[in-house]
Amino acid sequence: MTGSVVFKKNNNAFKKNQVNKQKTHQKKRLKIKPTIPHGPQKIVLFNKPFNVLSQFTDENDSKNNRQTLKDFIDVPDIYAAGRLDRDSEGLLLLTNDGKLQAKITQPGKKTTKTYWVQVEGSPDEQHLQQLRDGVQLKDGLTLPAKVEIMTTPNIWPRTPPIRERVNIPTTWLSITITEGRNRQVRRMTANIGFPTLRLIRYRIGNWTIDGIENGQYKLL
Repeated sequence: MTGSVVFKKNNNAFKKNQVNKQKTHQKKRLKIKPTIPHGPQKIVLFNKPFNVLSQFTDENDSKNNRQTLKDFIDVPDIYAAGRLDRDSEGLLLLTNDGKLQAKITQPGKKTTKTYWVQVEGSPDEQHLQQLRDGVQLKDGLTLPAKVEIMTTPNIWPRTPPIRERVNIPTTWLSITITEGRNRQVRRMTANIGFPTLRLIRYRIGNWTIDGIENGQYKLL
């Protein structure tokens, strides 16, 4: 009788051990499973206009006929690697490669992104150094950034144009960051007292909007 009880206990332990081994094996298989593009890798560089959503459908506000990516891009099976706010312009990279998407969007990968930012007012070197060192936002301290004053870039006119106040000058900044928090650059410049009037993403990693007209895309 005692042997029977011991056998049952041991048998249950054996089954439990086998289940645990199977789960561990499945987890290992999931970890090493590569993300493979459906067919050849596709990379699309899109110069997004102002007031265009960084997605192919407008699920939240279909009645207002807001423009989406489908109004400009006819390449199937690609998705935006990261996002660009509706009121921002410039480079949006789309791909069918999950590994590339992760490399661009995950902060740990430290993919640099450069923005051309028109701010209200004239920040001096002390203000720029604050951005370089990191500023305290509601969601924490920003990582160090590369920030320089730049000449007005040769770019397309925005529709509608920004609202400029007659007696207040504006300044263009080049800001390079490795993070991608929600509306981060706008919050950074507001933190030092210079609101962002216009924001254009110029570069992601080694890709730029050079040679791509606003509202157009390039398939690599």
